[in-house]
Amino acid sequence: MLKKKANFVEKILYDTTGRVSGVMSEGKSAKCKQLIADPSYFKGTDKIRAQGQVARCICILDHAIPSTDNSDSCQIIVPGNAVARKNDIYVSMVSSVHAVAAKGKFIAVVSTNVETKEPENEIKPALALLGPILEKFFWITDFYVPVNDPSKDGCFITSSYDATSHFESCTAEVLTYFEKITGGKLDLTATATEEEGQ
Repeated sequence: MLKKKANFVEKILYDTTGRVSGVMSEGKSAKCKQLIADPSYFKGTDKIRAQGQVARCICILDHAIPSTDNSDSCQIIVPGNAVARKNDIYVSMVSSVHAVAAKGKFIAVVSTNVETKEPENEIKPALALLGPILEKFFWITDFYVPVNDPSKDGCFITSSYDATSHFESCTAEVLTYFEKITGGKLDLTATATEEEGQ
């Protein structure tokens, strides 16, 4: 269903047994036997469960993070036990080299699992590493996990993005779902044949 609005799914359709049968968009339906989606499409259903919150902060800088040898990108993990927390705090910095910021500007994203009623204070140890911040944008998101059975309803629901900045948990989940959906492991060692390369 190309050329649809950004949030194009108006409704998820199910058959009489409760198995997914398609999606509705702009009054038209597209049939499917399986659906892969993130939790935002299932809010208000019994297919997902809230499991905490994630605090995130985007910071705009005019310098590389101090003590990173003027790197144009870096990742920092502040161990939770080093700052009297249960959870680590993650920092990921990118720059104009990655075509995501104006020349001379850097973007640092700080994230962690919320542990208190003052989540903005929880990321202060990471913010202190950044040096002067030109602008920052802070928000909190709920973290959802799937609790449905895809073998029964055909809905393969991912977890929400967690606080990690290296996408390891997200990648592991994708590989797990690939195997569940196709019945085989993803072979990343395969190379394109000459015919496919053309």
